Amino acid sequence: MEVRSAEVDDVARVREIARRSMEASYTLSPQTIEGAVMQWYDDDSFRERLDDDDQLVLVAERDGEILAFSESVVLESDGDADLNWLHVDPDYRGDGIARALFVETRERLTETGVTRLRGRVLRDNTDGIEFYEHLGFSKVGEDHVDIDGTDYTEHVYVEDEPSDLTRATTAEGKEVFVDPDDAFRASLAPFLAVYSDPDRERRWGNFCTNCESLDTAVDSMGRVECNDCGNQSKATRWDAAYM
Repeated sequence: MEVRSAEVDDVARVREIARRSMEASYTLSPQTIEGAVMQWYDDDSFRERLDDDDQLVLVAERDGEILAFSESVVLESDGDADLNWLHVDPDYRGDGIARALFVETRERLTETGVTRLRGRVLRDNTDGIEFYEHLGFSKVGEDHVDIDGTDYTEHVYVEDEPSDLTRATTAEGKEVFVDPDDAFRASLAPFLAVYSDPDRERRWGNFCTNCESLDTAVDSMGRVECNDCGNQSKATRWDAAYM
């Protein structure tokens, strides 16, 4: 089996694998899956992703046939990267392809300076959760994502032991806890998740690493903006722009 960088001509097979993998792993409606696949992996979006220096798309192929692919994005600080997707054609699961692709993905990211890899997976994807736990990842928190008008819980995993939370105080004098492990991309610098308790059970809001502000707002599409410096979160794989 060979793992290589994805090419523009791979897009049709990538769409097919994504569709079949999501149908096998997620309890999403066929319409939601089809819409997500066609928007996220249309020709133009796929080409833009391949041209983005902060994103890594790899495919695993055997005898010229692509069997799996991974998608990762490098965050703008602290050597972190998110493994957003690792899809294997359901007909070839159990052959060690996922692990081999994961290892190569991590090695490629390490070569670019990444020191810590995180994974995100919906709570109802038991296979994905078991995969990360089997690799020794630790769950550090949960997030909520809106997919086609329905709220879903997403687990966040890191490859090493969770970092200690940082205490912060809101303008109203409330003590909150900033999670350095739960970052997401933004226009100026990443945002960090903020919890109202040290056990990461109750999400409070977001922390802007660009200006170190807790004063942020979330619009109806789930995008975060810092009210102090204008830092704005970038679209994620679940955003409606891609559905």
